[in-house]
Amino acid sequence: MPVDAIRKRRSVRKYQETPLSDEQIKEVLDVARYAPSWANQQGWEILIVKDKEQREKVARILEGNPAQRAVTQAPVLLVICADPGKSGKQLDKEYYMADASLLLDHIMLEAADMGLGTVYIGLFDEDKVREILGVPQPYRIVGMTPLGIPEKMPKERPRRELDEMLHWETW
Repeated sequence: MPVDAIRKRRSVRKYQETPLSDEQIKEVLDVARYAPSWANQQGWEILIVKDKEQREKVARILEGNPAQRAVTQAPVLLVICADPGKSGKQLDKEYYMADASLLLDHIMLEAADMGLGTVYIGLFDEDKVREILGVPQPYRIVGMTPLGIPEKMPKERPRRELDEMLHWETW
């Protein structure tokens, strides 16, 4: 994946309602499945929600979240789930969160490379989303993203300079 995809990725909150083909969706997800995971367990599952009524139900529980409207505008909502039992837990760290986040990052980068928009949604009532979409236990819903053609691409936001975040040898 070119460096350009990393630099042009934006958090898109306004979408065209233009449908995406199943082939476009699969292209994004095919690349994403190469994301790293704990012991290569690949304990993630991806729920693809194209049905507008289902997306509207999910959007209603996102009240107050800036991405709420994006969930109904974009033609696709991707819901990233992970089975904690398929990821490691060491020193009180559960790696399913990292596994699913890496997958979602790969999705967002491939989407950006294809000219599509995404925005990470991590603030939601997991039990309500689980009920609406029928996500079974033991899967946890880690994050969601709308997927679609941006209405307009947001401008680049400032980034900290590299030297501001580096610590060599000790803090």
